[in-house]
Amino acid sequence: MKVVEAELLFRPDTEALRFLPEGPYSLGNGRVSWVGIQHGADSTVGSVNILDLKSRTNSSYVLPGRPGFAFPTAEAGVFVCGVERSVGMFDIATGKWCTFIHNVDNAVGNTIINDAVVWEDNLIFGCKELEFKTKKAGLYLWRCKDGATIPLRTDQICSNGKAVIRNADSSLTLFDIDSCTKQIVRQKLDIASGKVSDETVVVDLTAENVFPDGMILTPDHKSLIVALYDPGDPAFGSARQYRIADGHLEAVWQCPGSPRVTCPQLVQYDGKVKLLLTTAVEHMPADQQARHPNAGCLFLGDTEFTSIGDQPIFPLSRADVESPTR
Repeated sequence: MKVVEAELLFRPDTEALRFLPEGPYSLGNGRVSWVGIQHGADSTVGSVNILDLKSRTNSSYVLPGRPGFAFPTAEAGVFVCGVERSVGMFDIATGKWCTFIHNVDNAVGNTIINDAVVWEDNLIFGCKELEFKTKKAGLYLWRCKDGATIPLRTDQICSNGKAVIRNADSSLTLFDIDSCTKQIVRQKLDIASGKVSDETVVVDLTAENVFPDGMILTPDHKSLIVALYDPGDPAFGSARQYRIADGHLEAVWQCPGSPRVTCPQLVQYDGKVKLLLTTAVEHMPADQQARHPNAGCLFLGDTEFTSIGDQPIFPLSRADVESPTR
């Protein structure tokens, strides 16, 4: 098993942006986006951020609520975002917000949208229950061909990392995390019928004091890299790579001075493929923050990959999703 100590890449310059960074995504030209999920424990807003990896300068764009995800779209400068209980398009140049999925999880209370994945021209996204207690948050498919928002599950607590692969028989497998279960599971996903199969466990972390959070596939689709949110006081946080076939642990990346690792992503940096990791300050009292001076920072770790893998743009524009023919 390979162990890599990641290096500090970027320290957000405000407490608001260090509170809960997540969702890094490659934009090309040496830039990545990431999401400020919430600008503080009592905040009702978050942001889309764009970081230049070479200059390490960051631009932040406040959203009209707390986002769970943000992905680049076919329209330059426009991101598809899940914010509170809506999904829409956000133009970073103008601040304009256009909703095309309304009233998500409207059958229950106290949930908001969390993580997501783009699959072809569809979205699979989930919600989190804000007290992290009750199995009532939804997992949804937004199906492009008819603009339908279809509930796949209604029994999650904190829906997090997701990945989709196409199998040799053309069927789809969805890898999914409900963080409170401490497991990574797989299910067959049928987009045409809008259904998922019963789940099987790929990785079980129930014996450990860590919660799986964001997750990506390795470029060869044979392994999963998962960020581990540690509520305790270790000297470093970590992300791990597990082989899908048997759950074998293949690699660990460590983030010194930052135990709450939230999301991984592969990026091109200095001619190499690196693993970018976001970390958080969330739920840290002042004395714990003093012990973990890098909490809320972004890190880069070495990898042996030659590709950044699956990071598609959402291939639609505002005009596409708002078309009355959908």
